[in-house]
Amino acid sequence: MNLDKLKIAMQYALPKHALSRLVGKLAAAQAGALTTGLIKLFIKQYKIDMSEALYEDPAHYKTFNEFFTRPLKNGIRPLATEPEIIAHPVDGAISQLGEVVDGQIIQAKGHDYSLQTLLGGKEEDTVPFLGGKFATIYLAPKDYHRIHMPVDGTLRKMIYVPGDLFSVNPLTAQNVPNLFARNERVVAIFDTEIGPLAMVLVGATIVASIETIWAGTVTPPAGKDVFSWDYPAEGDNVIKLNKGEEMGRFKLGSTVILAWGAEQADFLADQQPETVTRMGTPFATKITSTEA
Repeated sequence: MNLDKLKIAMQYALPKHALSRLVGKLAAAQAGALTTGLIKLFIKQYKIDMSEALYEDPAHYKTFNEFFTRPLKNGIRPLATEPEIIAHPVDGAISQLGEVVDGQIIQAKGHDYSLQTLLGGKEEDTVPFLGGKFATIYLAPKDYHRIHMPVDGTLRKMIYVPGDLFSVNPLTAQNVPNLFARNERVVAIFDTEIGPLAMVLVGATIVASIETIWAGTVTPPAGKDVFSWDYPAEGDNVIKLNKGEEMGRFKLGSTVILAWGAEQADFLADQQPETVTRMGTPFATKITSTEA
């Protein structure tokens, strides 16, 4: 058995939820010099550019989680403010992007999976995105781990989908069928100026927490059933987020998947698999009525 096959086999065998929750407790612990030492080791191992962080000194962070979800300096990620531009929601790298064909989206070469399953299983949540576009962005350990809005949006629904916690790195994506539709995830569906937009925050091995700005920590604890919450389009309890505004965060790295409907927006020509992404930079452009 070669090394790659061994790595995949070990992921099937590991108690991934238990391991992830244990790491989560350690990452939330205030352990003084031990925490600072771990952070320094992590910075060195993954070549993290701390000059971008609002607080550059590793000793500033009381827990590893505080470091991992560190804010950036103001202005370090300029936002593409043009109304027709859809901005990148995260720092990371594009894994795949393209069209939703027959309700399927691409995971990796030779691996497609169901958009309906990804979004929690309900046809009504899937129909607006059929024939549209999708993009999968992988956040590596070195990346900034807050997730931002690619356009102005009004939250209409959040869905928690229980699942496994496989790693979401490129090797796993190429070898574990239905990876993103089998891992634990949180789906947020927005009404936006380009139409319906789904943002899927996918959990992974040792991802200690998925949070949203409006609900706080959604997981853990992990559930066994799909849960959904509906939100009003207007009124006192409406949740509106502007382009570039933070919408969620990962405590340890993972993947974000975007989906929007047919004839809503096209990816820019320079956006391809393996393209490095920076939050706020141009990703796609709205299709106007004269172009549609």
